Amino acid sequence: MDRAALLGLSRLCALWAALLALFPCGAQGNWMWLGIASFGVPEKLGCANLPLNSRQKELCKRKPYLLPSIGEGARLGIQECRSQFRHERWNCLVTATAQPGTSPLFGYELSSGTKETAFIYAVMAAGLVHSVTRSCSAGNMTECSCDTTLQNGGSASEGWHWGGCSDDVQYGMWFSRKFLDFPIQNTTGKESKVLLAMNLHNNEAGRQAVAKLMSVDCRCHGVSGSCAVKTCWKTMSSFEKIGHLLKDKYENSIQISDKIKRKMRRREKDQRKIPIRKDDLLYLNKSPNYCVEDKKLGIPGTQGRECNRTSEGADGCNLLCCGRGYNTHVVRHVERCECKFIWCCYVRCRRCESMTDVHTCK
Repeated sequence: MDRAALLGLSRLCALWAALLALFPCGAQGNWMWLGIASFGVPEKLGCANLPLNSRQKELCKRKPYLLPSIGEGARLGIQECRSQFRHERWNCLVTATAQPGTSPLFGYELSSGTKETAFIYAVMAAGLVHSVTRSCSAGNMTECSCDTTLQNGGSASEGWHWGGCSDDVQYGMWFSRKFLDFPIQNTTGKESKVLLAMNLHNNEAGRQAVAKLMSVDCRCHGVSGSCAVKTCWKTMSSFEKIGHLLKDKYENSIQISDKIKRKMRRREKDQRKIPIRKDDLLYLNKSPNYCVEDKKLGIPGTQGRECNRTSEGADGCNLLCCGRGYNTHVVRHVERCECKFIWCCYVRCRRCESMTDVHTCK
């Protein structure tokens, strides 16, 4: 190899190292592409061809049967993020790229250290817990199944006992930690360490949300439908309910200091005596202005977004359009209506038209 080629290679390596130092959290987030349908079927692509870091690829090779659950967990997280923020200025938009997997799925937000970053990490970690735990309960894996600690016991005096198949959420949480949590010691730079510590905390906050919303379901047994004895088991809540809890945590998230001593601290000095709970969402930097387009950060702005003229909430034209006003245009809908079955044998319908006002931000 000639001198010019060696010099070019060394510069490329230096650039790659610099990018990893600047965006360690984004590099950890490429696995999220597994939740996008256009990316392909993870189990068909194989561990070596997936956008995973070295630790994740090693875990994937040892447990390839978990790939469908990992992909489903990513899909759950992405879908819930979009659902929770569909009417907000930031609407959890994913990156549009010609080569899926080569850049962070959520672009700038994944490494910005904002409230949005906090929510993304929490909901994706929660999605992974939920999906893996469901697979265990369904009997899709050999190394986990139902929660064996809840197969005996109960309260004879109260007329119930543990039975059925309780969701083994502890296994799901263990796997989520093993797959997602990246050791802080492996990073360089003060800001990188703060961001990584923040993301690790928010990962755990997402997992705690799944555990917190576990509920007990029971089935009655007895003569003529009486409830003399009940068989009970623990089950996870719907992921939509978990998403609502995390959205509430997002609304009440805590800004932290950009300096880590022994542990993370609140940014406001007069609040530092208030402990940070492990289910709190944390952020480092204030969110950017999502009202206007910023091509450098990949922010599309809210121009052209559909809004609700009569709403006072986040989806209302006043808030979503950031005070710029809105345009109104009439949309004509044509559909079949008043359908009747005619003997024999076809359905006759009328052709109905309706006009709807649609409002979009200026």
